[in-house]
Amino acid sequence: MDTLVIDIETKNSFQDVGGRDKLKDLSISIVGVYSYAEDSYRAFEEQEFPELGKALQKTQLIVTFAGKRFDLPVMEKYFDFNVHAINHYDILEEIEEKYGRRIGLGILAEANIGASKTGHGLEATELYAKGEIEKLKSYCLNDVKLTKDLYELIKKQGYLWIPQRNSNEMKKIELSPAEESHQHQLI
Repeated sequence: MDTLVIDIETKNSFQDVGGRDKLKDLSISIVGVYSYAEDSYRAFEEQEFPELGKALQKTQLIVTFAGKRFDLPVMEKYFDFNVHAINHYDILEEIEEKYGRRIGLGILAEANIGASKTGHGLEATELYAKGEIEKLKSYCLNDVKLTKDLYELIKKQGYLWIPQRNSNEMKKIELSPAEESHQHQLI
């Protein structure tokens, strides 16, 4: 069974759908995926979601950054199985649990792997609106790569550095990688 690192981009924003409480009204433009089994990156457009669904059903673990509160709730309407039933490791959720607050993917990546984001989520909706799908895919897959690299670092060393606000200091947060051997049943 595969392990997938996933990030989504949406066609619209919270402002477009009437606020953060309307999360499920967002529509996906791109789902970026890294497959450990295939050692490859791929960006799925909406017409390719049936193929993505098949890949998800063969997955033992999904790795995301803020996926439990954003990616999966938006994704669930696109599939006829429970995406929440797949074993899931959410890096941001793990950090919040240990550290007590959120941190952005870009800040975390810069501090730990020396890489940065290539934009932000609102730029992704603009790229979609302009029809710049290849740029959108590149942006999304960069976030997937950052998430994968951070997860690899957690597996290798068991911690990440968290930059402290208003200071040059870093705090070491110990994290445990997900168990990748659990089977799941899609309902």
